[in-house]
Parts: sequence; C-alpha cells; structure tokens
Amino acid sequence: MLLSALLYRVFFKRFYDMLLSLIAIIGLSPLLLLLTILGAIKMKGNPFFVQLRPGKRKKLSGGQYGEEKIFKLLKFRTMTNAKDRNGNLLPDEKRLTKYGKFLRSTSLDELPELFNIFIGNMSIVGPRPLLVKDLAFMTDQQRRRHKVRQGLTGLAQDRKSTRLNSSHGTCASKRKKRHILGEKVIIRRMVRNAHNFVERYKHNIQNRGQSILPQ
Repeated sequence: MLLSALLYRVFFKRFYDMLLSLIAIIGLSPLLLLLTILGAIKMKGNPFFVQLRPGKRKKLSGGQYGEEKIFKLLKFRTMTNAKDRNGNLLPDEKRLTKYGKFLRSTSLDELPELFNIFIGNMSIVGPRPLLVKDLAFMTDQQRRRHKVRQGLTGLAQDRKSTRLNSSHGTCASKRKKRHILGEKVIIRRMVRNAHNFVERYKHNIQNRGQSILPQ
C-alpha cells in the first residue's frame, strides 16, 4: 500500500490533475465564458482576481526542501474597486456585491483555479493556498504543507473546517492512504454539486423563465 501510494503521488496524481482539469475546463467553458462576461459587467472592468500565493517547495538533495514557489492564483472577482474620496479602497463589506456573494456561496469564484491546476501550480485536492505574508508566521511543521501542491479543495474544506492544522497540511506525506481515499470522495462530491447546479439552472430557465443569478 505504501508503494502504491508513493507511485500515485509521484506519477499518477499529476496526470489525473491535468486530465480532469482539462476535461472540466472544456466541459465548463460555456459557464466560464458566461461568468467572465457577467463579471466584466458587474465589476465594471476586469472580472478576474489575481493574487500571489505560496505553492509547492522545491525538493533539494539530501531530502531537504527549498523555498516555496510563489504563483499567481486566479479567481473570479467578487468585490469592486470602489474607493473613498481620498482614493482608498472601501471596506470589504461595502465592496462585496450581491453577485459576488452568489459566486462565493456557490464556490463559482474558484472555477478559474482550474487553469492553475492544469499548468501545475495547484492540484485538485490539497491544502488550500495561504497568503504570502503568512509565511513569516509559520513554523517549520506548518510549512510542511508546502511539500505538496496546494489544492482547489481538501479534506479540511470538505469538513467545513478553516483551522490551520498541520494534520491537514501534511496529509499527503503522512497519511497517503487516507489522502487517496479522500480525493475520491471529494471529487465525487464536486461532480454531484456541479450536476445539481446545472439541473437547478435548467429548471429555473425552462420552467420559470428565471435565472438563478442575482441582479
């Protein structure tokens, strides 16, 4: 089991990430295009949010690890760039729109991260990427989470947990069997949630003539 888990992590996990993310990008391309257009209208400009995040650490000789690779995380924007008279951004709660709340509640703002997965910056399942500024406050134990690619979703998110917990951050290196089984469960739930969203959208459009998207 240990050997099969190691082979999966080293060889097959990246292959599955590329394959599944490509299938998702192609299959969800109409929705991605729709949300891009709606985002440009609702946000009155660029519909995408780009932020630097710490990623996987490079493995060095002797089993040591280097610094985290900083990558650009891509999401749909949920807040406007509204500023006060002094040119400062307004508080988050004032910039968060109804459309943005809808994207967050349905996790649709995360869809562009599929491109991060496809190019290799992220994985489908793994610890969620933190902020770059958090690195200064992390212990060596907590930084072990960066031995693997950061994920679109993970066991912590699946349990509705937001704690920075080293057991979640190192699950791929210390709990390989549990991680593989967890991936299967999470992917099934992601597919089911996407299917429910599409069916709900069809129901509103065909039977009620309404859109589930907020005005």
